[in-house]
Amino acid sequence: MTPLRIKICGITNEDDGRQAALLGADAIGLNFYARSPRRIDPIMANFILRELPPFVEAVGVFVDQPMQEVFRQLNQIGAIRTIQWYGDNRELGDCFPFRMIAAFPVSDEQSLLAINRYLDLCRGMGHLPSAILVDAAVKGQHGGTGKTVPWRLLAEFRPAVPLILAGGLTPENVAQAIRLVRPYAVDVASGVESAPGQKDPEKMRRFIENAREAFAK
Repeated sequence: MTPLRIKICGITNEDDGRQAALLGADAIGLNFYARSPRRIDPIMANFILRELPPFVEAVGVFVDQPMQEVFRQLNQIGAIRTIQWYGDNRELGDCFPFRMIAAFPVSDEQSLLAINRYLDLCRGMGHLPSAILVDAAVKGQHGGTGKTVPWRLLAEFRPAVPLILAGGLTPENVAQAIRLVRPYAVDVASGVESAPGQKDPEKMRRFIENAREAFAK
């Protein structure tokens, strides 16, 4: 069985990035969306990246930015090879050498149909994304809202690529979410914070432990 992956998103400083990795996170998220309270710039991103141990991946989070701009920004940083992209104007095509996580807001069956239509288009182009991330549908916001996805809606949803579950996950509810959805990975931001952009080490520890235990069962 493929092991569960855990991503701690919205890392804004070196200490939080180092702590997330030491506690067992497989990946961290660095948010470059200008309107996010967790937004960082490329200079801070490089400071955080220097603190990560081997085999912990950094993911760049972008909202509605043209892919050429995303590529240009990441090429200046150098150590981020995976893009998590939110927005409406999705570009189809080859992202190599980057990996694409396409993020979608999910509220009902129509949301799942939209994901499958997108995947069909990508398949026709010969370039499926590396994964799909499902997040809560909150108007005008893209992640980090603290709102949950309707997990039961996802219980039988098996897209053509790995499914990453985000949206309102906490140390208290992540086990139930994993049991219902059975995702490839879970992604948390606000659920392990003491304030927006400030991670709580104890919450991160409990989140990671509870997620691993639930998946093992």
